[in-house]
Amino acid sequence: MSDSVTSHYRACHLCEAICGLEITTQGREILAIRGDKADPFSRGHICPKATALQDLHTDNDRLRQPVKRVANGWQTVSWEEAIALAGEWLGSIQRQHGNDAVALYAGNPSVHNYGTMTHGGLIRKALKTRNCYSATSLDQLPHQLLSLALYGHQALIPVPDIDRSRLMVIIGGNPLASNGSMMTVPDVTKRLKAIQSRGGRLVVIDPRRTETAEIADHHHFIRPGSDGFLLLAIIHTILAEEWQRLGHLSEIVDGVDAVRIAVAPFTPARAAAATGIAEATIRSLAQALAETDGAVCYGRMGVSTQAFGSLCQWAIQVINILIGALDSEGGALFCSPAFGHISRGARGAGHFNRWQSRVSGLPEYDGEFPSVVLAEEMLTEGPGQVRGLLTIAGNPVLSAPDGQGLDRALAGLEYMVAIDFYINETTRHAQVILPPTGPLEHDHYDIAFHRLAVRNTARYNQPVFEPPAGSRHDWQILNELSIALAGAKGEPLKPLPAPAKLLDQGLQYGLYGAASDAPQALSLARLQEYPHGLDLGPLQPGLAERLCTDNGRIQLAVDFILADIPRLNSATTTLAGDQLLLIGRRHVRSNNSWLHNAHRLVKGKPRWQLLMHPDDLAQRQLADGSQVRIESRVGAVQTTVVASDEVMPGVVSLPHGWGHQRGGVQLAVASQQGGVSCNDLTDPSLFDAVSGNAALNGVPVRVMAVG
Repeated sequence: MSDSVTSHYRACHLCEAICGLEITTQGREILAIRGDKADPFSRGHICPKATALQDLHTDNDRLRQPVKRVANGWQTVSWEEAIALAGEWLGSIQRQHGNDAVALYAGNPSVHNYGTMTHGGLIRKALKTRNCYSATSLDQLPHQLLSLALYGHQALIPVPDIDRSRLMVIIGGNPLASNGSMMTVPDVTKRLKAIQSRGGRLVVIDPRRTETAEIADHHHFIRPGSDGFLLLAIIHTILAEEWQRLGHLSEIVDGVDAVRIAVAPFTPARAAAATGIAEATIRSLAQALAETDGAVCYGRMGVSTQAFGSLCQWAIQVINILIGALDSEGGALFCSPAFGHISRGARGAGHFNRWQSRVSGLPEYDGEFPSVVLAEEMLTEGPGQVRGLLTIAGNPVLSAPDGQGLDRALAGLEYMVAIDFYINETTRHAQVILPPTGPLEHDHYDIAFHRLAVRNTARYNQPVFEPPAGSRHDWQILNELSIALAGAKGEPLKPLPAPAKLLDQGLQYGLYGAASDAPQALSLARLQEYPHGLDLGPLQPGLAERLCTDNGRIQLAVDFILADIPRLNSATTTLAGDQLLLIGRRHVRSNNSWLHNAHRLVKGKPRWQLLMHPDDLAQRQLADGSQVRIESRVGAVQTTVVASDEVMPGVVSLPHGWGHQRGGVQLAVASQQGGVSCNDLTDPSLFDAVSGNAALNGVPVRVMAVG
């Protein structure tokens, strides 16, 4: 490789915003990482996470070669030996106990690497197990489930048309920290402020006065887990006042009368008592949504990862349909990506509840069980017990409920294999770890996030650095391991072509492709002529032609949602004794559990403390900055408490992804940080009863002094 100073252009893959970067290098050294001003989507914006790419590239803790567990720790082995060990051991468990005896868990970073996206299905084909799990059921599962139910395809997910909106209501979301979530929106701060600049308004509803709430025109505190009352009251009010205006979708929408009957008990007065938001405010909000052209309602983690996550996401879709926002400029539109465009007849629509988990009977979604049952499937003896595990870029010990319980379950496995380049809280239990190349050592295309973008764009970039000799990309590992697994069971299996070849085919036969006679005539070679990315224009209406439902209509009266409404109707928001409700929080310098080994991101003031309202501190005679013990039904942790009126009384907030002090973890920077894992407190028995999605917010806890 040349030692000359070179500029490389690439999208940052560390969050959903996919900001364009200019990376200046000399040899294998990174000299600078800046925003790519020529990127038509991110417009030169980057957040602090982009600088972490340098830390990831040079991190001494990042594995470069496979390792296997030995008596005194870890030993580097050849790829041939590692793949053979992994395939034979997992295959032998399946031969002896059946295919379901080995589970698969895929973590959030899998979606950020296109080789895992293109080749992940091959490992499932080799395993043939029903015990598949992923971070989906710790996050966005309700979004996908309701897109399947309403629009016929799990990837046909509407996103706010933020660049043309005039009223945006954000419930349980903090895009200034997340850079957008289920909404790919780089430079989100300027885009939100632009709503206000054109005379519009931003309203945030959240138990915490978040970074996004700080710039909003209005912020309303809401009791965690009570969002369903608010959303159904908004629907109730719109229908009771006859404010609905379905517009061009009126001819294809069914079930409005059934919805009217279902939400009848949820008056604004009832919602006010449950949520803490004034009745007049709820009525005013419903009216503003109904009467504002370019209004849109958007909800994220706070409404997804709670006990009524599916109902909440259904209600948000219903609101957007009733006010004429769906499939309308300034409202909620569907992306038209260059790769993976969804229209009638598209593959991968998804399926729900075709089978259920062995122990608790929770429904599968698209072939995956909810992650809240993973530990019990390992610990409960009997036919079908999980005895082996393959993880792909996942750390469920820190990401899933009752991390301590999952930790114990992993320790009892017969064999575990991890595709990961860190020895973290989960992979430390593995017998073999297969590390893929670093993020700057392979090519890149964002398959998932171009499908969720607030503008249609496409961008493909070559590696910044050549991969080291003898290394493997994630897709190569998946190819080799899949063949080894199938071979261990005496089954034939063919490898898949390189992701770039699959991408080229998808581009050529896609909406803008050369083989589709589109004017853009896209192919991979053509896209490479645009190293800064290719702008394909704003999102456009056109849902009627893309609906994937069997009858080409939208049925609002989703049976499993209407059946769940009585559960909300009987729910109580009363806490026992001195209990508080625990919520998570995000920070722009963090991303779940996987960036705490980047010194550029963890330096500065600590961001892992427990936030508690001063009134709640005083009631418990706790001092600001003191050590406290937090207890839930499943566990207890000890950390520092900080007085903050950011959180409403009765609520405490602990960020997600910390707690790197467990034995055997080889993360030098992360393990020196304070903080505990909030998921040592979250409860696997608390989940959305419809989908099984984890309820990571609104967890009852008690907080007390240490000692």
